[in-house]
Amino acid sequence: MPVIPITRPDDERLADYVALTDVALRARQEPERGLYIAESSTVLGRALAAGHRPRSILLAPRWLPDVEAMLERFGGDREVVGGVPVYVAERGVLEGITGFHVHRGALASMHRPPLRTPAEVLAGARRVAVLEDVVDHTNVGAVVRSCAALGVDAVLVTPRCADPLYRRSVRVSMGTVFQVPWTRIDPWPAGIAELRALGFTVAALALADDAVSLDDFASALPEKVAFVLGAEGDGLKPATVSSCDVVVRIPMEGGVDSLNVAAASAVAFWATRCPRSA
Repeated sequence: MPVIPITRPDDERLADYVALTDVALRARQEPERGLYIAESSTVLGRALAAGHRPRSILLAPRWLPDVEAMLERFGGDREVVGGVPVYVAERGVLEGITGFHVHRGALASMHRPPLRTPAEVLAGARRVAVLEDVVDHTNVGAVVRSCAALGVDAVLVTPRCADPLYRRSVRVSMGTVFQVPWTRIDPWPAGIAELRALGFTVAALALADDAVSLDDFASALPEKVAFVLGAEGDGLKPATVSSCDVVVRIPMEGGVDSLNVAAASAVAFWATRCPRSA
């Protein structure tokens, strides 16, 4: 594992890490270039545990012992960590490279694994989440973290949904995006037919006159259910709601009619967890 001191922010070897705050640039380039950024040693550890391969690692000196120990744990798999360069730079140089203060002290440029098909990801699944056009990376990461914590088996994201492997999504998920199987479902909402063919009852989480209460839905939970959650602001598209098997609403008080999509997902996953663990 070569450890390489970095003294200049414009070092050409660090192109993967330049200007990470440019959201539009990263969202466009990362999938095309086949990479994503893992931020913090905790996230890096979970990525390595999932078998993801680093291209390089960039960190502050104080984090080097922790990262060295982590890489040593995976040292038996030379295909994962063999020969990966570890760049070490002081805080000021790090900020000059990335454009922000690296609070957790470590970043890694990771090879992006190929996406699997929905059928592959859903094999054996009983509860899944489908994110329709959720564009906020923080919300995507928070939903995935709720999935991991509350036993949801897989996540599907529609073509316009934010990338679960964007740096902020990965960070907010605390690396659980590596343990919850996910992939893109395309086309959408035509993909609802594929879910139904795989045996899922497709439940839209939305407000509708004919919506059933989440309590009632959970009391007679289908064996396999796919919860469809909509974008910030407008929620699910009318065509999506009409294509689903059932519309489910979360009972609320205080004059509030809806929750943030990440909060709503956690409520729905919690309410439907009991039959699974019984």
